[in-house]
Amino acid sequence: MDETSELTTTDNVTAQDVAEVIAELEQYRERLVQETTETAKRAKLKKVSVMANLEPELAKIDSALQELRARQAALSGSN
Repeated sequence: MDETSELTTTDNVTAQDVAEVIAELEQYRERLVQETTETAKRAKLKKVSVMANLEPELAKIDSALQELRARQAALSGSN
């Protein structure tokens, strides 16, 4: 199965699979914020401006997390 098919096939997705993706995405979000703020400190940039630039990406991640949590709840409820 190629990557595209794997991403669009949801027949065999379990709540556990979704939970793993949520955990990975949460870790990515934390790492993104941490590494970006550390880099900004070294570059002597203001945290406010850095976070303003980072906010659109964080919003996308948060939206994806919200959708995944809803999917996880639906999968858990159907079992």
